[in-house]
Amino acid sequence: MSRLVEIVAPRRFGAGFRWLLASSWVSNLGDGIALAAGPLLVASMTHDAILVALAALLQWLPPLVFGLYAGALADRLDRRLIIVTVDLLRAAVLVLLTLAVATDVASIWLVLVAMFLLGTAEVFADNTSSTLMPMLVQRDDLALANARLTTGFITVNQLAGPPIGAALFALGHAVPFATQAVVVALGALLVAQVVLPPHRRERAAATHLRHDIAEGFRWVLHHAAVRTLVLTIFVFNITFGAAWSVLVLYATQRLDMGPIGFGLLTTVSAVGGLLGTLSYGWITRRITLADIMRIGLVFETVTHLALALTTTPWVAMVIFFVFGAHAFIWGTTSLTVRQRAVPTELQGRVGSVNLVGVYGGLVVGAGIGGVLAQHWGVTAPFWFAFAGSAVFVVLIWGQLSHIAHADEAVTPSVG
Repeated sequence: MSRLVEIVAPRRFGAGFRWLLASSWVSNLGDGIALAAGPLLVASMTHDAILVALAALLQWLPPLVFGLYAGALADRLDRRLIIVTVDLLRAAVLVLLTLAVATDVASIWLVLVAMFLLGTAEVFADNTSSTLMPMLVQRDDLALANARLTTGFITVNQLAGPPIGAALFALGHAVPFATQAVVVALGALLVAQVVLPPHRRERAAATHLRHDIAEGFRWVLHHAAVRTLVLTIFVFNITFGAAWSVLVLYATQRLDMGPIGFGLLTTVSAVGGLLGTLSYGWITRRITLADIMRIGLVFETVTHLALALTTTPWVAMVIFFVFGAHAFIWGTTSLTVRQRAVPTELQGRVGSVNLVGVYGGLVVGAGIGGVLAQHWGVTAPFWFAFAGSAVFVVLIWGQLSHIAHADEAVTPSVG
């Protein structure tokens, strides 16, 4: 067992990394359960495509509204305390949601409000959590450390969580949310054990939050690699958000897969992501970062076209497998580039600018997807995603060379 622990979390990374890793894996199990249970709860209460898309939008909206403030506070305050506090608040909301569902007093609007509150808490927890890794692990070990977190995310959030969430939902609509409350609280207790070096800014009281936020924006605008990453993920999340906002309807109506089948789609995507993450070191030693991004954008564009055309579940599963590999290779690369490039005192704010790009695109896309599905069917958002992605790939193709200089920073093996 000790040898396995050493492989997964090498001793040189320190005890803080091990506590962070354990907290991340535990919390991601709860999030994975909700990944299936949340949409299934909404779909059990309404078949209105706009309300289904609204549920996704309300979970994606908080990062857009609060993300920049979360980043500024992460650079001002005790980062560990922020994570522990908001995770305990998130557990409290889940307990209340569980009681409402179990006693049959939960309306669709109450569920939507709960999703918004959970999404808001998650903004502060996740954005702050992303700043801890560079404080705990040496720069040369960041790629491997991030790969370990990503492997755990894929395993428990994407692979184990959704099928468990769907199965628990079948047992009782309140069961998965009660389970999530327990694991989120446990994750808070684990991260509370992390000991961080000093990081709060001495001049924090002398500046306004708006000044801090503007400073983060200026840094991104003047850093070509990070700027290109933020722009690309923003636009591509518009197209992704349009399609994925009605994914539960696509799986149950277009593919006729049922609740368990919906969970399996996410699981298959995670298997592809696991393969992509395990192959990450091999890939980055042989392909430049700019070419990895170009290939990934082509994969994502073709994914939307293929899903718009198919009605066969096994074909859709193959598509999700390939898409999953692309998504996690992209995510691991962009996170490592950003962490290595950004000074410690700016990690929260630059991360929040990226977060706003991620969820800003998802919010816009979810709104578009709901309207398209309502008027032209569940495949309409996928056709929109294909067309929009194809246009952007042509426009951004040459700009991707801006991050080519970062190749040397992400080539260490992460096996």
